[in-house]
Amino acid sequence: MTETTAPQPALSISGASCQGCARKIRQALAPMTGDPERIAVDLEHQTVALPPGLDLAEAARRVTDAGYPGQPLADAQPCGQNTPRTTPPASDTTSGPVDTPEPAANDGEPLALAVSGATCASCVHTIERALRSVPGVRDAHMNLADQVATVTGDAEPEALVSAVEGAGYGAELIEDPDRADERKRLQDRRQYRQRLINTAISLGLGLGLMVWGMGFGAMAVTDGNRLTWLVLGLLTLVVMAGTGGHFYRGAVQACRHHNANMDTLIALGTGTAWLYSMVVVLLPDAVPEMARHVYFEAAAMILGLINLGQALELRAKGKTSEAVRRLLDLRAKTARVIRDGREQDLPVEHVRRGDRIRVRPGEKLPVDGIVLEGESRIDESMLTGEPMPVAKGAGDEVAAGTLNTQGSLIYQATRVGRDTALAQIIALVKKAQGSKPPLGRLADRISSVFVPSVMLIAVAAALAWYNLGPEPKVVHMMVAATTVLIIACPCALGLATPMSVMVGVGKAAQYGILIRQGEALQRAGQVDLVILDKTGTLTEGRPTVTHLHAVDGQEDTLLALAAGLEQHSEHPLASAILERARRNGIEPAPVSAFEALNGQGVRGTLDGDILRLGNRRWLEAEGLSLAQVTEVARTITDAAGTPLFLARGDRVLGVIGVADALKPDTRAAIERLHRAGVRVMMVTGDVDATARAIAAQAGIDDYRAEVLPRDKAEVVTSLRRRGHTVAMVGDGINDAPALAAADVGFAIGTGTDVAIESAAITLMRGSLHGVPDALEISRATVRNIHQNLFGAFIYNALGIPIAAGLLYPLWGILLNPILAGAAMSLSSVTVVGNANRLRRFRPGRPAESDTQEARAS
Repeated sequence: MTETTAPQPALSISGASCQGCARKIRQALAPMTGDPERIAVDLEHQTVALPPGLDLAEAARRVTDAGYPGQPLADAQPCGQNTPRTTPPASDTTSGPVDTPEPAANDGEPLALAVSGATCASCVHTIERALRSVPGVRDAHMNLADQVATVTGDAEPEALVSAVEGAGYGAELIEDPDRADERKRLQDRRQYRQRLINTAISLGLGLGLMVWGMGFGAMAVTDGNRLTWLVLGLLTLVVMAGTGGHFYRGAVQACRHHNANMDTLIALGTGTAWLYSMVVVLLPDAVPEMARHVYFEAAAMILGLINLGQALELRAKGKTSEAVRRLLDLRAKTARVIRDGREQDLPVEHVRRGDRIRVRPGEKLPVDGIVLEGESRIDESMLTGEPMPVAKGAGDEVAAGTLNTQGSLIYQATRVGRDTALAQIIALVKKAQGSKPPLGRLADRISSVFVPSVMLIAVAAALAWYNLGPEPKVVHMMVAATTVLIIACPCALGLATPMSVMVGVGKAAQYGILIRQGEALQRAGQVDLVILDKTGTLTEGRPTVTHLHAVDGQEDTLLALAAGLEQHSEHPLASAILERARRNGIEPAPVSAFEALNGQGVRGTLDGDILRLGNRRWLEAEGLSLAQVTEVARTITDAAGTPLFLARGDRVLGVIGVADALKPDTRAAIERLHRAGVRVMMVTGDVDATARAIAAQAGIDDYRAEVLPRDKAEVVTSLRRRGHTVAMVGDGINDAPALAAADVGFAIGTGTDVAIESAAITLMRGSLHGVPDALEISRATVRNIHQNLFGAFIYNALGIPIAAGLLYPLWGILLNPILAGAAMSLSSVTVVGNANRLRRFRPGRPAESDTQEARAS
């Protein structure tokens, strides 16, 4: 291709994180290019490459309006040039026009669909089955509580939407979760008001008919009142269409797609009551005289009660997302950005990485960043659960959504838009709330056959009454079949698990516990053995030098040699030695050929001699005798310190003791685990004596010492083989294999440094109290799910036989369809209400004053 000097237009953007974002950007720019495929979106480098000749200012405006703040890339290179860039290229192509088409699939990233029309567990099963049938889909699950289906795999969004629509439901790709949430909230409010109006109309008509009938010969049809009943029947039909039209439309859609759901049961039940009544009115001779009663009031009141139940359910459902809404409310709307020496208030969406931002007392931080100037105390309680504000100064990291309580700060933006810690936490909580624990699969299996089974039971009950029942057989047959159809409630079954999971995950987030999977939420409550890493988990993670012992008495020389080795290391013990050398004013020795040996120590070369600094096992394996420093080493280990032996060539020069103090609240957290019936074990690479001392101080049941990082996973696996349900608690990076091997992995960290991807559960606080908190919340949530499932199963197990007429032979009781409608609505409201009880749950934490005191110390 011929080179050209014409510059290739490009934009710098922020906030684009997935192929859905890329698609939205292409759609925004499509009117300018005529062909969206000529626009290359580089998600990694946050750039957009455009065809030549476009108005960059207009393109930037369109992209910004689409929700991805953009600006012209000033140093975009001409097409065909291979010169270095100061800004990453928009694509990997280095010559010719960029023409990288969008991948055909969603590149393995989860896609979320907003689903409409789903009302029960049967709907969920149908939608999940339809989505899994799409080529390339690995897994799909739907949350009935928030009406969102999540799909993982390699499928086109259009194919997924078509699959859901083909199953008889509506679907729309969620490209902007925040806007989708807001739209869903507004829609729920409208539906809530509409359901209340429907309730008032239906119950008003039903009660009016009941009172009129009771005053004028009950509901019997005679020659004298046939015309009146005909008018009332037509009025009832109008009310049924107006207040229950969504049920009938749903039933027709389900029938058209060879499915059956809750709408099917309601439509059949109320439709049967109305049709039977119209037959009595229009063709009275076709019905025995004793059976000439109408049930218009039953049809109207059933719809009224079901609408009332759905209104109460919508209101209660809104409370389950309170935790996410509180996180969303943390976000600042504007930021005071310093550009070109001038301060200006900008929408937070327009903040770019590298911007300098001023935050005044009482203001929320708009984005993540690093403090450049000023000192203050930041309230991070909504992110970490930590009640005490944290002191921040130059060089410290700060997070979006936290509150500046005192001084003024100027900081540099490092993560903006969807990259901020707060945005990632919100996304993580939403994802976990939509996940499904193993308990939910039981409801899935039942829901797949539930509605057809209920319809068969209704037919069987009708036949039994018609052939075996007393007169009037036709009335008894119709009442029994209608009542069975109405009382069955797959809605309660479908809500039992997701409602509890949504509340439980949200509750955990309030305490700084991020649960990534529904399975982890369930498994955490079954844990009977917790394995703890030592450094940074049990201890402060900031070791200090406590002992210096040189064989020849030259402690400064010993420290200079050790510092010379450790200046090349990033290990926490190295930081302790270097800090002591700095404090003592000692220059590190000029050590070369540095080498770190995992789990053993470090070595290097000085003036032709090999220097070694490490643990006893390594140096003895190297053939060195440590007899001269054994007593000193024992003193160090008895004080819960770690002895590091220094040797030059074949001579041992001395030993350095480094200790890492226990966190103030470690022992209290371990006592909580013991009270919960959980055994605690520590696994560390430290020497046995140090590990034993730490275990004694912390009250730990058992420990394993001198375990290399790669061997920790084997310890976890061996304990699982013995029948334990094991939780591993570590820093989420070095302990990643062990975290993955455990039944439940806990990554423990602080603030924005937390390793979110390394474990099923992430603790945003540095405190070990997050582990018993998580276990208690898990147990409370699983207990709540059991209660919901038990209630839904028992309700149907007892309600359906009673509706079919089980009590009639004993006490002459045949359930009224109106009572069945009330019971059906009550079952769903009960499940949602029981799930909301979790919002009042409080883990058995120590008093807040104790926590604050621990933080202050």
